[in-house]
Amino acid sequence: MDINIALIRKEYKLKSLLENDVDANPIRQFQQWWNEAIKSNIEEPNAMTLATCNKNGKPSARIVLLKGLSNNGFGFFTNYESRKGKEIKENPHAGLVFFWKELERQVRIEGSVKKITEEESDEYFVLRPEQSRIGAWSSPQSSVIKNRDVLEEMFLKYTQQFSDGVIVRPPHWGGYVVTPNLIEFWQGRPNRLHDRLQYTLTNNKWVIERLAP
Repeated sequence: MDINIALIRKEYKLKSLLENDVDANPIRQFQQWWNEAIKSNIEEPNAMTLATCNKNGKPSARIVLLKGLSNNGFGFFTNYESRKGKEIKENPHAGLVFFWKELERQVRIEGSVKKITEEESDEYFVLRPEQSRIGAWSSPQSSVIKNRDVLEEMFLKYTQQFSDGVIVRPPHWGGYVVTPNLIEFWQGRPNRLHDRLQYTLTNNKWVIERLAP
């Protein structure tokens, strides 16, 4: 074991998380923490780990960006033919994790995943920078490619194809929403006695329970 790694340690002491302090609805509670993260000027507060599994239960995880929040859940966009897209098709369940180290906070989410409507994906796609829209056409995400030149050539190809400025959304690209059935809020505390409050959806009602750290 690398002792230098093992000795890396931070004492958490900024805030607490008590039952009397939280909203009865976890989406509203997330919104409160989200607002605090925004006000704290955290870089990319919308960065979240997305964990998926294939049909055999083999997991994979990566960082994606939160692009929508509503009562329906947490939205993000990607290539439907990517590894995560294929895994979601095989196993429509996922986990999300936000870690805001500046606030010593973590939010863990579990739920079902489904595509949003084509109209909703279109609405977001036109908001993306032009080069990002061309990039969505240019990358066969998660596929093995020979070298970097493949991407550069594809980008040039689609830049020329859409030279008139009208860039439609690729049919293989769009949004998903993770509808939660479990959300856990974690607040770092001294001596590793962290606060963990878990919301579980039971009979269409959110039940709040405290978990041992």
